[in-house]
Amino acid sequence: MTRLFNDPAAFADEALEGFTAAHRRWVRPVTGGVVRATATPAGQVAVVIGGGSGHYPAFSGLVGRGLAHGAAVGNVFASPSARQIHSVATAAHAGGGVLLMYGNYAGDVLHFGQAAERLAADGVETRTFAVADDISSAAPEESAKRRGIAGDLPVFKAAAAAAEQGLPLEEVLRVAERAGARTRSFGIAFSGCTLPGADHPLFTVPEARMAVGLGIHGEPGIGEEALPTADEAARLLVETLLKELPEDVADPAGQRAAVILNGLGSVKYEELFVVYRRVAALLGDAGVEIVDPEVGELVTSFDMAGISLTLTWLDDRLEELWRAPADTPAYRKGALDAAEPDPDRASVTAAAQDTAVPAAPVVPAASDASRGAADTVLAALDAVARVVDVHADELGRIDAVAGDGDHGIGMRRGSTAAHRAAHDAHGLGAGAGTVLTRAADAWADKAGGTSGALWGTILRSLGTALGDRDAPDAARVAEGVTEASAAVRRLGGAEVGDKTMVDVLVPFADALAAATAEGLPLADAWDRAATTATAAAAGTADLLPRRGRARPHAEKSLGTPDAGAHSLALITRAVHGALLDHH
Repeated sequence: MTRLFNDPAAFADEALEGFTAAHRRWVRPVTGGVVRATATPAGQVAVVIGGGSGHYPAFSGLVGRGLAHGAAVGNVFASPSARQIHSVATAAHAGGGVLLMYGNYAGDVLHFGQAAERLAADGVETRTFAVADDISSAAPEESAKRRGIAGDLPVFKAAAAAAEQGLPLEEVLRVAERAGARTRSFGIAFSGCTLPGADHPLFTVPEARMAVGLGIHGEPGIGEEALPTADEAARLLVETLLKELPEDVADPAGQRAAVILNGLGSVKYEELFVVYRRVAALLGDAGVEIVDPEVGELVTSFDMAGISLTLTWLDDRLEELWRAPADTPAYRKGALDAAEPDPDRASVTAAAQDTAVPAAPVVPAASDASRGAADTVLAALDAVARVVDVHADELGRIDAVAGDGDHGIGMRRGSTAAHRAAHDAHGLGAGAGTVLTRAADAWADKAGGTSGALWGTILRSLGTALGDRDAPDAARVAEGVTEASAAVRRLGGAEVGDKTMVDVLVPFADALAAATAEGLPLADAWDRAATTATAAAAGTADLLPRRGRARPHAEKSLGTPDAGAHSLALITRAVHGALLDHH
């Protein structure tokens, strides 16, 4: 259980604030995360990593010479937003381009991809790479769908060491691809983790049992087995990984491997050493030469009691990069020359940024009719925030059946931030379109994760359709929802039947378009579409997930609706109430 916190919603921000205060020798704070406190040579590729909070020392603890140039840090178990990633990457960029690296999770893929597009628009050459090392999360023939866990570290380090050697961006990317292709991980757990403010873990493991093949976001394992001895656990981990070798490794005998025995949060170091003694012996028996092993907490999951084993199969080049020195708050190896301080470090401190008087915000000019429509938009967003707040715990419970249980938390963060941003824009006289686009940016920025990216897209699509010129009629609202539906499918790649929010969004958009085409007033058309949405959300209980964190636990989700689909249905009905009140 996480015991020491203030406001759970502020936990990630306050943890990052304390981290930077404790490690100013290595890092300096920037909007969205941290970058190196030391100077980066001009023209060097910047390796920028990132992900959600709750995994320390990943990701902020891995920033420093020989490893990452910066880390974008999201909320608890939620990817950082595209705006946060863009901010960190911009601060870290030294003229040689940027490689964005992250674990292979839908939210991270979406937000880092959007950030890469923004960086490219700024003229910054950018590439992305997702680590996908967890063999339990997908079969070998679908390895691109695997999630990233403790294999993040050796892949990040290989790319960063290559960047330190002055290699150009494309070659640094090729190193990351080579390291990723030769890295495999597998984990077990004895209890789930408990998020700040929660009174129960995201999953539980029966007495004298262990979960096998778990993720690092509180997802349950893909199966359960009897609680092992330390030696039995070591054998399970080693034998499982040795069953799947890289394509160009025919036999483990005579091979070299970087080995990481990772603690997930509450397994003590002494326990790890007991397990590692047997891991080392078993790998030795298989003829594997262990190179610079790491035993400790490298990628955690709050207080989860569990361990994972990672093997990166080395060639001469990867061994050189694995052995290369590094100096970060949480990971140090070898020796480096004295570092030059970053001159930007002294230009402004985080405290000065926080206390500086911001420039007065400006909103685009809007017609009286659009400002009137903005009253209804604000009421609708208030209704969204209230219904999410009421159902947040329920949404978390639904999500925890086969996912990580944070959907309610993320939706609450996003909807609250969206309403606040909309309120501020409305107070400045913004039109309906601007109120929605400001809300979209706030939702994506504060929620992070997949739902943050998708809800940001939904609100932005609506805002673009409504604009700031006229009072939008029912047809234009329906057009905006239809475009939102198409944009979400383009961005997330999901289609009807995948057990996602798309299973509700598409029929809702279609029903709204049909009702408005019949000439129904907006409130009546929305009512009909919301009824369709509710039925569609219930229908997702009969589907098996084909995307997202629930996919590895597809069978567990049968009989339970998709959390994102359910929350969307709740929201459509709440917005109908706001439309009736402002009819």
